[in-house]
Amino acid sequence: MPSAGVEQPVNMHNHSNDDHDIVAQEAVAANKNEQSMGLFKSLKLYRKACLWSIFLSTCVIMEGFDVVLLNALYAYPPFQRDFGERQPDGSYQLAADWQSGLSGGNQAGQIIGLLLTGFIADRLGYRKTLIGALVFCTGFIFIVFFSKSLVKLLIGEILIAIPWGVFQTTTATYASEVCPTHLRAYLTTYINACWVLGQLIASGVLRSMLSRDDVWGYKIPFALQWMWPVPLIVGIFFAPESPWWLVRHDRIDEAKRSLDRLTTKHEKISFNANETISMIIHTNKAEKDAQEGMSHMDLFRGTNLRRTEVVCVTWMIQAATGSTITSYSTYFYQQAGMAVENSFNMSLGQYGMGLLGTIAAWFMMNWFGRRTIYLYGQIILGIVLLIIGCVGTVGRENVAAQWTIGSLLIVHTFLYDCTVGPICYSLVSELSSTRLRTKSVALARNLYNCVCIVTSVVTPRMLNPTAWNWGAKTGFFWAGSCMLCAIWTYFRLPEPKGRTYLELDLLFEQGVSARKFSTTVLHTLDGTVDQISVLGKVNSGLDEDRKN
Repeated sequence: MPSAGVEQPVNMHNHSNDDHDIVAQEAVAANKNEQSMGLFKSLKLYRKACLWSIFLSTCVIMEGFDVVLLNALYAYPPFQRDFGERQPDGSYQLAADWQSGLSGGNQAGQIIGLLLTGFIADRLGYRKTLIGALVFCTGFIFIVFFSKSLVKLLIGEILIAIPWGVFQTTTATYASEVCPTHLRAYLTTYINACWVLGQLIASGVLRSMLSRDDVWGYKIPFALQWMWPVPLIVGIFFAPESPWWLVRHDRIDEAKRSLDRLTTKHEKISFNANETISMIIHTNKAEKDAQEGMSHMDLFRGTNLRRTEVVCVTWMIQAATGSTITSYSTYFYQQAGMAVENSFNMSLGQYGMGLLGTIAAWFMMNWFGRRTIYLYGQIILGIVLLIIGCVGTVGRENVAAQWTIGSLLIVHTFLYDCTVGPICYSLVSELSSTRLRTKSVALARNLYNCVCIVTSVVTPRMLNPTAWNWGAKTGFFWAGSCMLCAIWTYFRLPEPKGRTYLELDLLFEQGVSARKFSTTVLHTLDGTVDQISVLGKVNSGLDEDRKN
């Protein structure tokens, strides 16, 4: 219960002008308090929110495990023998068309899941949506496990990918909503760490299976996916719902109780839950009045159009910087000339470095802005891929070139996972409108998956000796893609570091240039709240710092 003398948050659907003033005053107070807390105070106050977010994000480990498992199986001898075609030299290869079909089917399933999430999560909340996805996931694993033909395996991969789409959107949105400004980037980028951890586990499991020459060499890894859903369902059942989602559905009292469960009171930390709820109400009301509605069409109206472009292209870039090669890395290494055992060893080291890269990103975000890391990450990745392409021209018979390519791919993975990989999750969750976040994140991830479908079609053809047979020279293609992405990032990607959601709304409302987001000063002229209207319009209290 709130302490005596503190105003209760007001339901904005039944309000007077005095109620507006109270909510606005409390919103500004909460905004200032959130900005002033800093990282460590925020961590102490929102410790329970961090733990819940970390737990829910564990769902993404399942996705990373399955995606890498499937792509790595293309290079696994027992799987090649059971599902592939015999080659003139006596070896077996899964046809490039089927490689594209299986990987593309997985992406298609994720698109279905993402489309469903936009509707279901808005109506049922994040907890119930995740629990439902985990239940379906448990059933779909049976199809993949018992598949004996490529057609059945394709059906299983499409169906099991539907819950993956739910996990991608819901975990990122939940993380961005339950944590304050100074923790948002860490909890959203942790999702990338979960993805990499899933990749690392899958690589380790398959490496341990190399000694087997029977169907259980790939069936055991499929079966291991059953170990996740039940404990996750139990834990998520007891998790608090997002206060932002509850406010959007006019469940103000429940939002207050949820916020109490997400925070831990400290005598030395000034915090008023009622003021924070008022800030959520105020931000929600401002966005609602500035752009009425929560439908998919509202993503393309007013200032939301620019925000939709930013989050969509930002996530598409993640698939256009050579990350596809890393997901096919085991197969890539073999086509570059490495032995089977060495190719799995290199993949294991690659994903280990990827996990270290994500941890490094958490420290880099203290020193640099999200935009800076994202931009320079693309440029550096482009250079590494260019070098990989150049080394690929030497020939597959050159042992030194094989290990050089393998080492460079590990470097690429490390750099990707401390720049583009994790920062993407922070950017898309922070730069989307709070009212439309689930839909905009789902749309952005869907477009990312569409790009992945294209890359899943072309990448096997680039690598497969029965198709284009580019091998390591594939690096040239992705180096050019990186540079095109860097040009868009320079001109269009804003910097959200240190901004509350209300401040980001104001910056987008005023049409501030992407390159000036970090230097534009937002303040009130006399310290009162009437300079920032409840309707989300800003008076002349927006100035620009001309330092740039």
